[in-house]
Amino acid sequence: MIDRVRLHNRIQRTMDILVSLAMLTLTAPVMLGVAILVAWRLGMPVFFRQARPGLHGRVFTMVKFRTMKDVDPLHGLITDADRMTRLGRILRATSVDELPTFINILKGDMSLVGPRPLLVRYLELYTPTQARRHDVRPGLTGLAQVRGRNSLSWEDKFDLDVWYVDHRTLRLNLQIMAETIRTVLRRDGIAADGEVTMPEFTGSRGRARGTAHV
Repeated sequence: MIDRVRLHNRIQRTMDILVSLAMLTLTAPVMLGVAILVAWRLGMPVFFRQARPGLHGRVFTMVKFRTMKDVDPLHGLITDADRMTRLGRILRATSVDELPTFINILKGDMSLVGPRPLLVRYLELYTPTQARRHDVRPGLTGLAQVRGRNSLSWEDKFDLDVWYVDHRTLRLNLQIMAETIRTVLRRDGIAADGEVTMPEFTGSRGRARGTAHV
């Protein structure tokens, strides 16, 4: 069983490297154009960098294109909804803002498929079962992303993440990647009702809390 898991991990890592190299090469002109647009509309820097927990909760810096204006209380730009721009909505709806994340995949911080990397402050809010989503590398896409994305509740998302951890195979990964293309084209589940993406996760009521791997 251990050898099987190791073989799966090696094959998946090889796929991560090959696909991320190909995507970074093929989308380089697109990323250059987006970088120019973001610099023009939002100013510098063009990239959004944020600490996210990865494999076993180890923190890394995730890179995406900026989609929001800076916080500016004087002009009422405080909430995500206030700060979101028209360009940002387009980039998020088409998932183009995620293209720089292939750099994280190439480096080994992330994988093509896995539970999405969330905020570091959520680590202490997970139940012991939910914390198992960090038993694998976080992914650019995942089972929760093709089963409802941000229209799902946090609990449903985490249930799907943990199910993936326990049942992941190369075939499942390929299926999720294929379904991701359909989800992006149809723009399914981009945001929860009344939210830019998802409401803040504050813990699962009625479930015993645990501490994630740190």
